[in-house]
Amino acid sequence: MRLQPNVRHLPNDMTAPPLDDRQKIPTQVYRHAAEASRAVAEQIAALIRERASQGRACVLGLATGSTPTGVYAELVRMHQDEGLSFQNVVTFNLDEYFPMQPEGLQSYVRFMREHLFDHVDILAENAHVPDGALDEREVAEYCRQYEAKIAAAGGVDLQLLGVGRTGHIGFNEPGSGKTSRTRLITLDRVTRRDAASDFFGEENVPQRAITMGVGTILDARQVVLMAFGEGKAGIVKQAVEGPISTIVAASFLQEHPNAQFVLDEAAADALTIRREPWLVEGVEWDEAMVRKAVIWLAQKLQKPLLKLTTEDYNEEGLQDLLASHGPAYDLNLRVFRGLQATITGWPGGKPDHAKQPGDRPQPGDHIFPKRVLIFSPHPDDDVISMGGTLIRLVDQGHEVHVAYQTSGNIAVFDDDAARFAEFVGEYNQRFGIDPESSAKLGAQIDESLRGKRPGQVDSDEVQFIKGLIRRTEARAATRCCGVPAERLHFTDMPFYETGRVRKKPLSEEDIQITVDLLREVKPHQVYAAGDLSDPHGTHRVCLTAVLEACRRLADDDWYADCQVWLYRGAWQEWGPHQIEMAVPISPAELLRKRVAIFKHESQKDKALFPGPDPREFWQRAEDRNHGTAILYDKLGLAEYEAIEGFVRWKGESL
Repeated sequence: MRLQPNVRHLPNDMTAPPLDDRQKIPTQVYRHAAEASRAVAEQIAALIRERASQGRACVLGLATGSTPTGVYAELVRMHQDEGLSFQNVVTFNLDEYFPMQPEGLQSYVRFMREHLFDHVDILAENAHVPDGALDEREVAEYCRQYEAKIAAAGGVDLQLLGVGRTGHIGFNEPGSGKTSRTRLITLDRVTRRDAASDFFGEENVPQRAITMGVGTILDARQVVLMAFGEGKAGIVKQAVEGPISTIVAASFLQEHPNAQFVLDEAAADALTIRREPWLVEGVEWDEAMVRKAVIWLAQKLQKPLLKLTTEDYNEEGLQDLLASHGPAYDLNLRVFRGLQATITGWPGGKPDHAKQPGDRPQPGDHIFPKRVLIFSPHPDDDVISMGGTLIRLVDQGHEVHVAYQTSGNIAVFDDDAARFAEFVGEYNQRFGIDPESSAKLGAQIDESLRGKRPGQVDSDEVQFIKGLIRRTEARAATRCCGVPAERLHFTDMPFYETGRVRKKPLSEEDIQITVDLLREVKPHQVYAAGDLSDPHGTHRVCLTAVLEACRRLADDDWYADCQVWLYRGAWQEWGPHQIEMAVPISPAELLRKRVAIFKHESQKDKALFPGPDPREFWQRAEDRNHGTAILYDKLGLAEYEAIEGFVRWKGESL
């Protein structure tokens, strides 16, 4: 599939908004990242085969980071299963940290080998990645030669890009000019903070990098920029709809004759055509769109829902909605009642003894108490993201289970592991419990941690200790919430257990572990993390495992009574138009939630992987819960201390 300027080629699994005056770069929007990655891989494969049939080389510009890994995985699959050959392919990577040895754990040379080069038949001399191991005095000349090699290869046929939160493409940070070429550049603080997880701390991220310039990228005949997740939505909007500016290097792609963005729905969410489509074209006014538009209008005008007027609708571009579904007050009341119906203090359903005259019947009310299974990707996501609801479910008498999907062992500081080993050693010595083995273990831990390089994989002993720390913290936190230890399930999904930030792909074994647990508990309610903004990708993988397991179990008798709810909280919150269950949290419950989060001491004060948000996790959680409550209040609903929001999964793809 070739991409042409201002033309969209749309497979059945893709949604595509029309271009409007605000949208200055063509975009393709897929329902999720896997579909987008397959489509881009198919395009690249078609180009490789076309060039091979012509007896010509195919010159690709390649990117690193989590975004293109799905493309590379699909290209590897095509090579292995369909005979796609890379013998005629020449590649030039965008960038590399400086200084960086090619075998360094964070090296882009190593990244490309692990994800692509070592798995296909590309000739070694045809794969080019900037050299981060040069003497600094050699860099300027090396960069000139890199440009010359691209020119000698005939120029780049297709350049693959990601985009950073600063809008950088490659490492072209704010201030990079349109004509800039391959060079050494100093990294922005935001970029270094975003890379901190790969280097186990921002202080370990190199200050500089070698990168292709904006001008070098614009010379490519085709450019495909990929962006996934809610975290990229803001910068995508700036690049696609904002002015061309050196502040956002990606905005220069507006001037490219054959560039386009390939997005998942989350990354496209801030585009006008997605967030406010009624301002661009006629829309189909189904219930979800009506709710979204009316809430948008109330938020924009800072009015309660029931105070919106006919003039408000007309003046803000919602004449069509008013004409087809008005009058205004009927619309206001319709959305108000729908939003009001989401509020429940009984997330597990209200038993007969608690019902009041006039209560609306809820699905599943006839089952009480319920078995509830909460999936937590990391050992603290349960209390961070839905701790108030967890407490409410326990207090209301339900049988609550928590499944910790991964060990979370890489997110523990080395010093904590050393301290824990010292504690065990001294305890055993004090009480005469195998002091020789304890001393040996202490020596092994000390030797393993001493001189360890940032990001280096821990020994098995250290990984075990770090995982044990997370387990004991999870037990302490759930004790605060009233969940007995026998209802905690530590599944330690294998995809996570690499000892590195980069994980293995989700495997059949991971899914089967989830299937087996669901069949064991037979829950009436399942809660899973629907937060796809997690910058490390673990939430996305864990959610995929849960939803695939649920699909496989759909024909089991017990599953007919099961509801699946998706929560958010640590990285992103559901919008008011999305929330289908809003659980109010009292001040006392919010305090209990905070105490539970505090039990995760290894993540307190300073987490090893804080992501782009510098606040502590408890602060993020409370601010989001307060924010949702304030939003409901401003829309004219009851005023609460805090609210946790949920969306029900109905079997659709995410």
